[in-house]
Amino acid sequence: MTDRNMTRRDAMEAALALGGGLGIAAAGLASSTASAATRAGIEALQLEDPKARARLNAKVKGSIAEETTYTFCRLHLYLYMNDGNLIPAISMQNLNIAQWRPLPNGNYAGTAREVGVYTKFDTDEVIDVWENPVTGEKREIWQFAGGPLSVEIGPDGIVTGPEATLKPKSMRPDVIGDMVILPNGSAFSFPNPFKPDKWPKEAGGPTFFWDSHYYFAAKLSDVLDPKVTSAPAAVQFQNLVSFHPWFGLGQHPGRTWGKGLGAKIKNLDGVPRAAMKAIEQKTPEILDIKSWTKPRNDFAEYMQQRKPT
Repeated sequence: MTDRNMTRRDAMEAALALGGGLGIAAAGLASSTASAATRAGIEALQLEDPKARARLNAKVKGSIAEETTYTFCRLHLYLYMNDGNLIPAISMQNLNIAQWRPLPNGNYAGTAREVGVYTKFDTDEVIDVWENPVTGEKREIWQFAGGPLSVEIGPDGIVTGPEATLKPKSMRPDVIGDMVILPNGSAFSFPNPFKPDKWPKEAGGPTFFWDSHYYFAAKLSDVLDPKVTSAPAAVQFQNLVSFHPWFGLGQHPGRTWGKGLGAKIKNLDGVPRAAMKAIEQKTPEILDIKSWTKPRNDFAEYMQQRKPT
């Protein structure tokens, strides 16, 4: 057995010990079905090195330099009433802008702000009133804004403290053809602040649930290119979430199921024109992040600005 083979085996054992994102990539080194190019790509990622893994995560999901990244997604929301098929409900034009910088410890810090403008399902048509397909009731739209949110990316994905309620978990990275795929999953819940005695149509159950699964996919050549600090990436996600209060579904059983498709892009010129027009009209604060310093709390703002229906 050669020293090189020993090194590979040692790397595999270290990967399995980490129990996180490294396991499958190291296992790929020993796969008899993997192509020589794929094996070479996996080896080039140097996944046994924690700093290399942190750099990979940041380069694909954000940036390894002091710069701003832009991620745009179209989110399509369906209603699932705990029975039957999904019911098409409404769509959202979603824009995330994040400012990144490298840290002395080898990790990368980001500050993100995000908005979402609702449109008629699978169209660019901005609407102010939505007809609930289950109840037939017409509801006033509540646009989404969240952040600033501080995040840190390390060797195994998002770094969270013990006090964090949302703890995204990196799943094993993969190289398929010439693409590097980084999947994540997260789940959290919290006591629902909306109570049915005061908010009969807005309040769901006593607990609000949120499950989200997504991945970023970038070209291996971009990831390995030392001149590229933020790799262009495709983004895809699904989430299963308790009904938002503004939907007016009250005690109806079920949740929303969302499917998002988009990309991390170089600048705002990459946002589709109709979507940018909607964002400028309904959530212009995202276009002036220097002035957006106060944290936005979706539920708290809804309670302050809306009355029970």
